[in-house]
Amino acid sequence: MSEQLLQVRNLSVSVEDKPILHGIDLEVRPGETHVLMGPNGAGKTTVFNMLTGVYRPTDGGIRLNGENLIGKKPYEINRMGVARTFQNIRLFPQQSVLDNVMTGLNNQVQYSLAESLLHVGSYHKKEKEMTERSMEILRVFGLEDSAQTLASNLPYGKQRKLEIARALATKPELLLLDEPAAGMNPNETGELMDTIRLVRKEYQVTILLIEHDMKLVQGICEYLYVLNFGRLLAEGTPDKVLNDPAVVKAYLGD
Repeated sequence: MSEQLLQVRNLSVSVEDKPILHGIDLEVRPGETHVLMGPNGAGKTTVFNMLTGVYRPTDGGIRLNGENLIGKKPYEINRMGVARTFQNIRLFPQQSVLDNVMTGLNNQVQYSLAESLLHVGSYHKKEKEMTERSMEILRVFGLEDSAQTLASNLPYGKQRKLEIARALATKPELLLLDEPAAGMNPNETGELMDTIRLVRKEYQVTILLIEHDMKLVQGICEYLYVLNFGRLLAEGTPDKVLNDPAVVKAYLGD
């Protein structure tokens, strides 16, 4: 078995003494695509918020490449190699498509005070390199012709692609996608599936996503976790888990 990229052990959190997650264990190997499923309110986004430093767990451990993530700030975790998207798209709507991607790259570039204030030294060289890099990413997503379009003017499916493109601009090892197919029609979901496959191929990135769309899950998932009421209900290959009576009951009831 290859070394784990992400290791989550006994992850638990309580809010105002109310338990939200109970002893969650996850393991994700490099290059794989794992899916986190569960009914609404099961705790899926809470897991993502702890992986990215938004929440601090009450108990348990989170390690990326063996390094502890607990106590790190979100921007520090991003620089360590974790990027995410959100269920509700969080683009900069009044910025261009290109500028949205460059925002992701800015987190990876360091400027001196003089460069930042006076635009001297290697500032223009760095800006040119970031523009070229951003355009390369947009070409992968088929968005290069919309580079100067305001993000708010993109169709919904392309806004989803742009959010993933911006996350990839930070050069993550682990990409967290929070319900990327939410609000998409079947054609857009099919395009999203192709996009996720392309992302893995072009960027050799490991993906953990939250998703309800069964077609998407079955099309890209290698390993599946199901949460219910803050507990890990089942895990394994999609075929095994989706036919688990406990999982069927959690989604469909008695």
